[in-house]
Amino acid sequence: MKFYPTIGIEVHAEMATKSKMFCSCKNDPHEKTPNTNICPICMAHPGALPVPNKEAILNIVKVGLAFEGATISEDFSEFDRKNYFYPDIPKGYQISQYKFPFVVGGEFAGFSITRVHLEEDTATSKHDRGDYSLIDFNRAGVPLMELVTEANTYEDFQEAASATSYFARELQLLLRYLGVSNANMEKGEMRVEANISVSPDKDKWGTKVEVKNLNSFKSVEKAILFELERMKKMYEEGTEGNIVQETRGWDENKQSTFSQRSKENAQDYRYFPDPDLPKMRLKDVFDMKDIKSTLTETPDQKRNRFKEVYGIKDEDIESYIYDLDLCSFFEDTCNLLDKKEEYKIASNLITSDFAGIRKSNPEAKIPNKDNFAELVKMFYEDKITSRVAKDILAIMTKEDISPLDYAKDNNLLQSNNQEELIPIIEKIIIENTQVVESYKSGKENAIMALVGQVMKATNGKANPKIALELLKEYASK
Repeated sequence: MKFYPTIGIEVHAEMATKSKMFCSCKNDPHEKTPNTNICPICMAHPGALPVPNKEAILNIVKVGLAFEGATISEDFSEFDRKNYFYPDIPKGYQISQYKFPFVVGGEFAGFSITRVHLEEDTATSKHDRGDYSLIDFNRAGVPLMELVTEANTYEDFQEAASATSYFARELQLLLRYLGVSNANMEKGEMRVEANISVSPDKDKWGTKVEVKNLNSFKSVEKAILFELERMKKMYEEGTEGNIVQETRGWDENKQSTFSQRSKENAQDYRYFPDPDLPKMRLKDVFDMKDIKSTLTETPDQKRNRFKEVYGIKDEDIESYIYDLDLCSFFEDTCNLLDKKEEYKIASNLITSDFAGIRKSNPEAKIPNKDNFAELVKMFYEDKITSRVAKDILAIMTKEDISPLDYAKDNNLLQSNNQEELIPIIEKIIIENTQVVESYKSGKENAIMALVGQVMKATNGKANPKIALELLKEYASK
């Protein structure tokens, strides 16, 4: 029997503001000294009144403007009280948004967006004392973006898991590009929750289960696949009636989900407008056209531009999307070059050779862009071989040198002199009769083994193209 998975996503991301959502306390949820960044407002003392953080609201507006087709609630929005009791919620309710969020609708990374709103984060519970727990309120009141998607139905389980992980990766990238959140999942700055159901009927959803607080992209995929298989097995055993709407957690050690509590509905939270906070008309505070004009290029826009302007490989583009330092180095270099072939050479040297150097030596510095552009041009113009270019690049990560001066001083410039190469080639052909016979019998690639010998004999100075042509000519005699 075929089963169809349906996935909806909720993402929480802490906003990278200077202060908390409703007070002036420092926004630093990673402060190691407990209960340092707190005040009567974020501790919910009687009579303390919240004041909305304008920067946090601006961040949500930026996210909405970056989504295709999203609507910013310019005319009216408000904060609500979401009522529930946990030890790490000091007020006994959370200030959030319900009916009138700041952003409604839109499309992003294969999912339709339902809403994007702002709320306050909770405190942190510490369970390391054995028979009792402690609460650290440094995180209480930190601005928290919540994004909710519509549900998508897929043809198979892996497609559903991969699409969800892809969405989370792309959203993390976007938040970082916009500068609104660091979105480090391992630090809890971005948490993914997946609403999952399975059905043998493509047009009918099964009972929904929510898996909460997934803190890595691998966990997102593994948790979804585990939960889908769990539900599928229950269908196959005829016990699908035991699938209940609930909240489940992910156990990284056991690689399985586990039941936490029954899933609440909106009615359970008893939402109502927060009487301590004013209604908002964003158009009275922000100029949407001005904000949109200052938005940074999104990752997808960068992908499209790099493909069109530079013509480089998709793998190289992804390297630049995820490493903005390398990206700037590549673009700064390209501004000093003229041709797409030069762009490709520069990109190959950066993503393959320089990346390899930096992997083995994290202290390797990014070369001077003018010198690197000179190196690229020298290689493009056949003044140096690939091997020499790589060797000079390695030196450039340690010290500033002119590649041309270095090549001249060390006799590394490529030789195009055929008269110098012919005696070397004749000798190599005589010493490699079996390879020559293989070439003559139709195995054309056999001759490539001799090109390396020519390069070795000339200390890498021979032009490999000329060497290949001469080898073919003399081997055919």
